[in-house]
Amino acid sequence: MTTSTADGPLTGIERWGIPYPLRWGFVGVLIFMIGDGVETSFLSAYLADPAGGALDGAQASFATVTLYGVAALVASWFSGTLSAIWGPRRVMWLGAAIWIVLEILFLFVAIPAQDATLIITTYAVRGLAYPLFAFAFLVWIQTIAKPRMRGSAAGWFWFAFTGGLPTLGAALAAIAVGPLGISEYGTLVISLVLVAVGAAIGCFAVTEPQGLRPIADETTPHPTSLRRLTEGVDILWRDRRTIAGFFVRLVNTAPQYGFFAMFPFVFGPETPGGGFLTTAQVAVLATVAYAANIGANLFFGVFGDRFGWRRTVTVFGCLGCAVAVPLWYFGAIASQSFLLTAILGAVYGIVLAGFVPLSALMPSMVELKDKGAALAVLNTGAGGAALLGPLTVTALFPLFGGGGVVIAYCVMYLLVAVLSLVIHSEIDPAVARQREHEAAVAARDVPA
Repeated sequence: MTTSTADGPLTGIERWGIPYPLRWGFVGVLIFMIGDGVETSFLSAYLADPAGGALDGAQASFATVTLYGVAALVASWFSGTLSAIWGPRRVMWLGAAIWIVLEILFLFVAIPAQDATLIITTYAVRGLAYPLFAFAFLVWIQTIAKPRMRGSAAGWFWFAFTGGLPTLGAALAAIAVGPLGISEYGTLVISLVLVAVGAAIGCFAVTEPQGLRPIADETTPHPTSLRRLTEGVDILWRDRRTIAGFFVRLVNTAPQYGFFAMFPFVFGPETPGGGFLTTAQVAVLATVAYAANIGANLFFGVFGDRFGWRRTVTVFGCLGCAVAVPLWYFGAIASQSFLLTAILGAVYGIVLAGFVPLSALMPSMVELKDKGAALAVLNTGAGGAALLGPLTVTALFPLFGGGGVVIAYCVMYLLVAVLSLVIHSEIDPAVARQREHEAAVAARDVPA
């Protein structure tokens, strides 16, 4: 019996939902993502400054948003399929190596030379790194975690991931550039050090043996064949539930990315006629929403292991966000109150965490050999959300304003609520308990 199928009693740290052999991996992901998130609040402006990369505004945006986002989207898929071929630990090594090498070139060659082509190339290619490192660890978690703690373990993963990017990363940058008076360039060097530390912990402090093995069993011929790279695609028609899972994950955080692209133009000083929030208050909204989401990630991970993974995603994730999104926007517009807007933002951040059990549900509904492919589909949805959210704003805001964008997001959540009903797994805790109950009832009804 493999670790992934064993389901003995939980002891020690596993009672909290953390697989004991991977405990240091969560620490490594948190530190790595803090380092990765340091640049989020200032890099575009820094690269457009003559003292930085000497790019113009369009070039800086193209490098840090468009190209970087496309690279992250591609790597999100490969994080699952390469884990199936090589084992997730090797994929983490690859992601860490790409981040560190490309950042060294970016900081110590491209920026000092103020070579626009080299700056754009090194930064964009570095976008491959964090999904390979972080999402491969998510594959590792779902491969070895005991079935009844997979939701909790996913909650801890997203706690570490979002705790670093952007929450603590952005906070560290604000402290470094602000009160400590460190330059933007010096702050980027600090981020490199943090990523190297997190990578060392994640890659070398975790020695669980499954991490170096392909995610396959003895029934899978040639598990290391490069043909398996296509399984992240062909699983979409071999198991249609994965298509539904992809769209649910795609919509999951899309409004989150879209809101913070749109809010300066509907709440902040860039609003025609002036908004009711300052630039600093708009930034605080993001901090409040992310902070609420971090704590809720842990709660819904544990809650999903009891209430059921699919139920939690449908009720609290899809339907909860369908209510919270218009409530946040229209409540803010009606009240013109920063306090109420911040509270409603926290509500959205909380129910957004209702999607956490999807990371346990998707790989649990397929065979062991397909876990990497299922998580590849899931991770690609996560990468696509960063493009879908702002794209919706770009397409609809000029025609319908902020209200039209928010209604579109609400409709998206309602549509994926329906889609989520087909994402089911026999080891979903709610399904397993129902089957146990039915078996117990049937046993009582059998005559002696």
